[in-house]
Amino acid sequence: MRLLIVIVNYRTADLAIGALESLADEVGPLGARAVVVDGASGDGSAERLREAIAQRGWWWASVLALDVNKGFAYGNNAAIRPALMEPDGPEVVMLLNPDTVVRPGALAALTAFMQVQPHAGIVGPRLEEMDGTPQVSAFRAHSVLGELEHAVRLGVVSGLLRRWVVAPPARDEPHRADWVSGACMLVRRKVFERVGLLDDGYFMYYEEADFCRRARRAGFDCWYAPGARVVHLVSQASGGKRLPKFWYDSRRRYFVKNHGRVYAALADLAWALGHVLWRARRAIQRRPDRDPPKMLSDFLRHSVFGAGFRIEGR
Repeated sequence: MRLLIVIVNYRTADLAIGALESLADEVGPLGARAVVVDGASGDGSAERLREAIAQRGWWWASVLALDVNKGFAYGNNAAIRPALMEPDGPEVVMLLNPDTVVRPGALAALTAFMQVQPHAGIVGPRLEEMDGTPQVSAFRAHSVLGELEHAVRLGVVSGLLRRWVVAPPARDEPHRADWVSGACMLVRRKVFERVGLLDDGYFMYYEEADFCRRARRAGFDCWYAPGARVVHLVSQASGGKRLPKFWYDSRRRYFVKNHGRVYAALADLAWALGHVLWRARRAIQRRPDRDPPKMLSDFLRHSVFGAGFRIEGR
């Protein structure tokens, strides 16, 4: 299967080079090629990437330097759109974060899985820590009850709402999922042809949940294939302190776009209620506060109640 790998970089050149290093022994047998899209990093990333590619003789890799930074979906689309127009364009496209290390055999395992599952439009691998500890990378759809469960962080509530838990524990066998992590996902060309590209109205976050939802509604299956393993160096590319405005904006966009404003308001209320209950329990039990700073106030400011906005596009 002709494979295009797209890596979107923003001021993470060292990580992107590491991701390419992990691909070097994998792409040849598959005839794959990789494009690193630099989103106007302004720190010499594009030049460093081109130099690394030239020095290592990675004929299969190239750099596409953009003059604007409009986020993850926009960067991926910038490489995918022209590739799909080529006469011998890719049959499958892999979205791959720069903060990843592809384990040996992962590309072959993902493409083989897609070949034996003709209804699979999207396949995600097992994401893991460098020591092999699995990360959650196959998810259920976001919902009102899922928002409550996620925010309240209480075992009895999670047990009662287990059908709606968005991030269930990682499993060892392949299974269908509502969506898989955009840190690494393989997408069949036919999915793009039927539902379009990623929605670049999302700057970052929630775009993969939105895209997988569109694919499933168009009749494609979304699968988790743990036989393919990819290390995800969580937070090294996006940072890990106060949540950025675009996280809240993307969350709001997802709910309003896919469920409407009333449902989005219910989801916001469920999350806020759960979070307040968690904060009260944390204070009473004197548990450490590991939440991002100003999370509740930021959430309320960017919720459907506090933000003036419109939803554009698909």
